[in-house]
Amino acid sequence: MPSLTERLTEITSDAFAECGYDRRYGAVNVSDRPDLGQFQCNGALAAAKAHKANPRQIAQQVADLLTANDALGEVSIAGPGFINLSLASAFLTNWVQAAATDDRLGVDRISAPQKVVIDYGGPNVAKPMHVGHLRAAIIGESVKRIARFLGHDVVGDVHLGDWGLQMGMLISEMAHRQPDLPYFNPEFTGPYPEKSPVTIGDLEEMYPTASARAQEDPSVMDAARAATFALQQGRPGYRALWQHFHDVSIVEMKADYATLNVEFDLWLGESDTQDRIARLIDRLRHGGFAYKSEGALVMDVAEPGDKKEIPPLMLLKSDGAVLYGTTDLATIDQRVRDLNAELVVYVVDRRQGDHFRQVFRAAHRSGIAPESVRLEHAGFGTMNGTDGRPFKTRAGGVMKLKDLMQLVTDKATERMAEAEVAKDYDDDERAAIARMVGMATLKYADLMNHRSRDYVFDLDRFSSFEGRTGPYLLYTAVRAKSILRKAAARGLGSGSLLPPASDMERSVMLKIVDLSDVVYRAWDGRAPNHLCEFGYSLATTFNRFYHEHHILSERDTARRASWLALSACCVRVLELTLDLLGIEVPERM
Repeated sequence: MPSLTERLTEITSDAFAECGYDRRYGAVNVSDRPDLGQFQCNGALAAAKAHKANPRQIAQQVADLLTANDALGEVSIAGPGFINLSLASAFLTNWVQAAATDDRLGVDRISAPQKVVIDYGGPNVAKPMHVGHLRAAIIGESVKRIARFLGHDVVGDVHLGDWGLQMGMLISEMAHRQPDLPYFNPEFTGPYPEKSPVTIGDLEEMYPTASARAQEDPSVMDAARAATFALQQGRPGYRALWQHFHDVSIVEMKADYATLNVEFDLWLGESDTQDRIARLIDRLRHGGFAYKSEGALVMDVAEPGDKKEIPPLMLLKSDGAVLYGTTDLATIDQRVRDLNAELVVYVVDRRQGDHFRQVFRAAHRSGIAPESVRLEHAGFGTMNGTDGRPFKTRAGGVMKLKDLMQLVTDKATERMAEAEVAKDYDDDERAAIARMVGMATLKYADLMNHRSRDYVFDLDRFSSFEGRTGPYLLYTAVRAKSILRKAAARGLGSGSLLPPASDMERSVMLKIVDLSDVVYRAWDGRAPNHLCEFGYSLATTFNRFYHEHHILSERDTARRASWLALSACCVRVLELTLDLLGIEVPERM
């Protein structure tokens, strides 16, 4: 079924056309003045300008026709020619009933689905995931879920950083510590040991040590660069050692992502493009796109209209080593050729904007990505502490993602004890609920802001069961589920919806019918914050409805059955909204 605003736009456009004006003036939106009407159309002003007429007269012509439409209960004109619309109760009720009986809650699949790749991970192998990896994961997961729900063929790719200088640093550090390992013997013919010589804990200790040594001693840095180059050229022992680094890291990453309720379809990295690099470089050279500059191979990407200097994209360093830009181009080639991507969305820190501008231009200019393939950087801001600076540990260091997740889970446990939530449940269930509440705290605090903005993460504020928080939405959904369980236990069933008997009941219905527009708005802007705002508004409205209407004790059986049906619909809408945000809802609390 179309969205309600689409149906109202169709009705209003018909009225404009019948009055002799273009249909495009009939666009209807949710009103920003609900005291005047539930919806509004501002097209009379544009029509008046085009026809050199009085906008109120045009608005009145259109309103006179709209008044006769059964879908509308009230039509009025405000200001210079704004047309305010309110729905007839029967029409609204029927619309909500149709949504409630639809397995998609009235949200149509997109009319022209695409093959979409969403790049939203980016952790580095051999390094612990930290707070800086949070936003890419949870924003990207939500964008992926929204796209998939709307019917796109979606692939989520973690895109690991597993092929850069940090790998060379670790290899040379291992050679420094354990030079007798077979990985460093060029005459060793294998097979190499199946068991990794390092654990994830070893890697977490080794990398900062290796990095510090390389910064202090140029010879150590030279050895790391040489190891990186040898790895990229395929030295067998280095490849085998790299595989161990890669595999033990993946196990740890998957555990962290699972706690976040984030899933990837592909676990590819820069290393998976290596068989493409040589062919890609040859293609760019022979096509006249790449040229030597001070020993390096580069490609011009500047355009005449640029307002600031866009430097050439470096493809190969003077020593022949590849860079991020090179592997990013090869990844685009991979996604276009192997995955048939039509849209690739990179959910990456907005500070990488210049880099992606270079890479995207290079891909389109060279034909690596046809112009029909959209490449899009959905950039995001930073997560800051209450001091306004990037979120740190109390000691001032970068907080591991695992530690942050434990922090919010511990806080959720504390909040639940204060509110006596789940106090009679067994330890396992209470711990599972605390994890869900903690992740809701973390995710909602992030996603409620437009992704491009920096935001302050205040754990005390966002862990509350009251206000604009994830725990508040969970508590509302669970409360509504509890009502339905109690009704079922008493043999009370839901029935057909009746026209609203109160303004608050009408408000709940109007919130439900907003769902379709909100989901599409969130996708169009790659902006889950629209779903956060919608979820909070619906939860607040439902809670007011719940307090004003004693659902289970209502004596009018038809009205009680209608309220139960409305509550059930609210639960489904809230659960869908939270699921699209990547937030799990417990059955009870």
